Amino acid sequence: MPLSKLLLLIASFLLIATQWSVHEAQVPPSERDGFMYTSHPLDSHTIFIDAFFDPVCPDSRDAWPPLKQAIQHYGSRVSLLIHLLPLPYHDNAFATSRALHIVNSFNKSATFTLMESFFKYQTRFYNAKTHNMSRAAVVDDIVKFASQAVGNSYSSLIQAAFNDRKTDLKTRVSFKYSGSRGVYGTPWFFVNGFSLPDAGDPIDYNAWRKVIDPLITAQGVKSQGALHYF
Repeated sequence: MPLSKLLLLIASFLLIATQWSVHEAQVPPSERDGFMYTSHPLDSHTIFIDAFFDPVCPDSRDAWPPLKQAIQHYGSRVSLLIHLLPLPYHDNAFATSRALHIVNSFNKSATFTLMESFFKYQTRFYNAKTHNMSRAAVVDDIVKFASQAVGNSYSSLIQAAFNDRKTDLKTRVSFKYSGSRGVYGTPWFFVNGFSLPDAGDPIDYNAWRKVIDPLITAQGVKSQGALHYF
């Protein structure tokens, strides 16, 4: 077979395989990926932060308090959307991420309570701690943990949702969304759509101030300029 035809055949096969993979394995999200931490309205002056976390990643855990402090400091001037990237080398990252998606589906106000509980008691779900446990036993432990964190009345709902394929797919779509943004580690941050340097490392409060303060100052200069123009 001529080389040109062979290359065309290979290209056609890859195209078909890719289309099949997209249709079979990827479920398009019905809404924006992630959990919105802030609730105030967005406008053209809002500084928007995307944060990518893994519930059982120590660096994600360490990155959360200073980011939370910065968000509280700036109030309505900054909005935060948190995405989950369950890293494959953390054995229980996917199941804990799935628990967060489950809780968020029926009680959005409890999502961050559970996330902070995972961070606080993170070692309970480290690889070594659960090495001799079956997958079913780990999931059962996560269900109990999540129920205690957000309220035992939700226990049956959380348990049932772990048997619902939709929650599995939602967690997979979130993972794929991270990949579509070029994110491959946690924590990872974008500010107004631009990735911050030193991805994978926590950012302390003072560093957040150095990132956000100049943006707010620049907005003030633009506003003054617009005022003088008119």
